[in-house]
Amino acid sequence: MDIMTTAPAIRIERAEKRYGGAAGFVAVSDVSLTVAPGSIHGLLGPNGAGKTTTLKMLLGLVRPSGGTFEILGEAAGPGVRARVGFLPEQPYFSPLLTAAEVLMLHGRLSGMIPSEVSSRTGELLARVGLEGREKTRLEKYSRGMLQRVGIAQALIASPDVVVFDEPASGLDPMGQRDVRNLMIALAGEGTTVLLSSHQLSEVEAICDEVTILNRGRVVAEGSIDDLLNVAGRTSVRARGTAPALPADVQSLMEDVAVSGGVWVFSVPDSAVRAVIDILDDNGWAIESVVPKRQSLEDYFGRMLEEPVHSTGAQVMSR
Repeated sequence: MDIMTTAPAIRIERAEKRYGGAAGFVAVSDVSLTVAPGSIHGLLGPNGAGKTTTLKMLLGLVRPSGGTFEILGEAAGPGVRARVGFLPEQPYFSPLLTAAEVLMLHGRLSGMIPSEVSSRTGELLARVGLEGREKTRLEKYSRGMLQRVGIAQALIASPDVVVFDEPASGLDPMGQRDVRNLMIALAGEGTTVLLSSHQLSEVEAICDEVTILNRGRVVAEGSIDDLLNVAGRTSVRARGTAPALPADVQSLMEDVAVSGGVWVFSVPDSAVRAVIDILDDNGWAIESVVPKRQSLEDYFGRMLEEPVHSTGAQVMSR
């Protein structure tokens, strides 16, 4: 898929949702985001920030009070929404159904013929970690297994776009890893992923770009690197046997961590070459030199502490 010459996979402009009329509660106000085809875009925010409401307006499950919603270059109507797979935050399936019956139901609702659903079911269940479970009633499934069924139903019609609302909910660490790998694989196949998640480590590991909401507004957006890289500082990782780094390096370094002879610290960008030379001259092994990066957790927390102004967000982008 040619990302440079195609329309955005998802475009939301100035989305708004009010409950109770003009004087009522504003759940979403002036939210805009653009998701490139074949990318993984994270939608973040605390509980009540407006994430799920925004997703449901895009998918036609909640009537918007205002805004423009497009999927694959078209107005987000029923026709184009057939090319979207959706995993809600709390999926529910009848416990009397088997996994195969759930996929047949959702496949038929997506316009697939029964033979198409049947031929895809075994492969898809294996892909989400439920191989050989086609005929098991869901009443015998664990919470994590039901979540895997939910992911499978979102993918049954081979959608061009998938919207995942907390896909790792109820999964153990291995299951969370499997979901991360699945989303990376989907993006590699050209499928666009819009991910709403509270698991910041998951978002930081796989997302190309993120949009952060707070109190119904966008407070930050942009690529992960642009948001998390600390301007003007470089992180150095060095290994040595000396009990301390050379004095000339110590005078420049900050954010120091030491473990087993490995020192990690940051220095000003302008001093990197001199620091490397000093360490090399003193017998230290340089393991990495990369832009200093804060954690998404720290960045997220700071964004939520910023006041949300009526004129809009603190927006950061490429």
